[in-house]
Amino acid sequence: MLMQPRPPVAAQKPHSYTRHGHVIDDPWAWLKDAGYPKVEDPEILAYLEAENAWFEAAMAPHADLVETLFGEMKGRLKEDDAGVPQKDGDWLYWWAFRPGGQYRVWHRKPVGGGADQIILDEPAEAEGKEYFRLGALEISPDGRLAAWSADDNGAERFTLRIRDLATGVDIETVTDVANGAVVWNADSSAVAYTEVNDNWRTYRARLHVLGSDPAGDVTLYEEADEGFRVAVSRTQDRAWIVIATGDHETSEVRLLPADDLAAAPLLVSPRQPKRQYSVDSAHGRLWILTNDDHVNFRLAEADPATPGAWTTVIAGSDRHYLRGVTSFARHLVVQEREDGLDQVRLRGYDGSEARIPFPEASYTAGLAANPEYDPPAYRLAYSSMVTPGTVYDFDPATGALTTLKVQEIPSGYDPALYATERLTITARDGTSVPVSVVYRRDFVKDGTGKLFLYAYGAYGYAYPPSFSTLRLSLLDRGFAFAIAHIRGGDDLGYRWYLDGKAEKRWNTFHDFVDAANGLIAAGFTRAGSIAINGGSAGGELMGVVANTDPDLWGAVVADVPFVDVLNTMQDESLPLTPGEWPEWGNPITDPAAFDLIRSYSPYDNVTAQAYPPMLITGGLNDPRVTYWEPAKWAAKLRATKTDQNILLLKTNMGAGHGGKSGRFDSLREDAEAYAFILTRMGAGPQPA
Repeated sequence: MLMQPRPPVAAQKPHSYTRHGHVIDDPWAWLKDAGYPKVEDPEILAYLEAENAWFEAAMAPHADLVETLFGEMKGRLKEDDAGVPQKDGDWLYWWAFRPGGQYRVWHRKPVGGGADQIILDEPAEAEGKEYFRLGALEISPDGRLAAWSADDNGAERFTLRIRDLATGVDIETVTDVANGAVVWNADSSAVAYTEVNDNWRTYRARLHVLGSDPAGDVTLYEEADEGFRVAVSRTQDRAWIVIATGDHETSEVRLLPADDLAAAPLLVSPRQPKRQYSVDSAHGRLWILTNDDHVNFRLAEADPATPGAWTTVIAGSDRHYLRGVTSFARHLVVQEREDGLDQVRLRGYDGSEARIPFPEASYTAGLAANPEYDPPAYRLAYSSMVTPGTVYDFDPATGALTTLKVQEIPSGYDPALYATERLTITARDGTSVPVSVVYRRDFVKDGTGKLFLYAYGAYGYAYPPSFSTLRLSLLDRGFAFAIAHIRGGDDLGYRWYLDGKAEKRWNTFHDFVDAANGLIAAGFTRAGSIAINGGSAGGELMGVVANTDPDLWGAVVADVPFVDVLNTMQDESLPLTPGEWPEWGNPITDPAAFDLIRSYSPYDNVTAQAYPPMLITGGLNDPRVTYWEPAKWAAKLRATKTDQNILLLKTNMGAGHGGKSGRFDSLREDAEAYAFILTRMGAGPQPA
């Protein structure tokens, strides 16, 4: 099949603005539809469709490779996979896939024995829809009803419904702009939920009493600060409905008694700038995790009668990064990270402590779903770069760690064929940056190998050194796969995050480039033989390093990339902008923030130079990274770069931030990305 001779070229239309004495030209600004969130401008749609057609034409010669990769990836998924049943009250709950099914079916059965019951059949709900994503699914305390929400276009505005589990019929529709968790009250007569406004901000928590008109639902809390978002949850003992609000630096919590909806919500402690805290409840006490006196957080307790008076239980520590606490009946279960390694600590209410042991030196682990207040064992999730996902129960009475499930790979997987190691690479400022690597044991570290390097590096999210069946298709073709644990995540503690945000943002980008050079020095690869990938804020990273160090990369895959940073952070009408200023800086009011963002914003720093082969993806309905960011970036790259390397833009016209929703549809997108990399860098040997 002949490819069309030239990729589409987006028109340039004069547009500029002035800020802090700088004139910024933006000739592709027209790609943002003036009617957004509706995208109906024919010229914009025509350009996006033309780019999609160019993508299809460019990938057509590699269709066999895409199908081969897709077959490998699909063959590693257990078609009738199922979760481990988990007890909650009188029922056991679990999910399962039907063979060939794209979505889960949710089941339950009585603990004492009896027939299985389908709670929610996702494939039936997704029938005929291009996109489907389940949001909340919460069973009422009396076991009779389910509150569930779903999004059918990727815009992350969920329709919340109440289902009668005896009949399987939805009896109420509460709202079509829900987003986030749903919480039942104690007697199953009402649900608390959060709604988004036109700017996709979860701005209020409401209470719906069953049988009443949703238009009259009580507003439990409404947040006036445009940068804050509201969420609801429940305490582990189910005594309180938690109403939390906050941004990336500051939080504030209110508690509503789950058995007294008429009570005024209890403010735990008024917000203080850059102070974060979360709250759980057990034994009539509040258990509070906060960074008020240490960057790595401390654990405190308080009496609900004086909720702002906090007494330290576990002090903050430079080495121990406290990431979460769940207050069960017998233990406070603390999830923490020590020297970058996940730990789970059990602390008795008498002060006794024990850690849950794990079998490998490098791994990712934490609490899984544990709905009950006093379970006989704690459910855990575990994996490593070479160990498939594993579900454990830990019995605190005996110390036994029981394996309940190991991820099954139907096409076969032999962990003995693979090796993993954790390297430390010195960044240009002397900071030691950890890098997790996995490869086949026959991989030769002589500098001739190919490497796939991934990172995220933002929002304090530590990308875990976990198992992936997808990457086996690269490892078996001669690649090593590395994860750079760069600053901006919280891999080595909360300070690690702070050292990669706002005015320290360049640390993130430098760490990634320095990690690549460190892997070259260690013999894993050489310049030009590194494929890189990142999504969203990690896509921003891809854009920056493609500008700064293009010769290092053999291929770049940027998924829903946040690349028009300077413009987005000045557009207060966009969903995320006000809440993102603590992360990136506010270029509207702060000239220094303007200059900093302008110095790295990928779109603003495209230059007339050679770029590596690039695949860029976007979603038309994406509320997080709007479709025009990747579109503008691709258009400017096409008009500016000096090389003949391929540049592809694929926009999902019926999906959002996460791409296609079905488990096999999303695999096909992964197969396309891997095929792009392999065809640019050489496919290597076929898997044995």
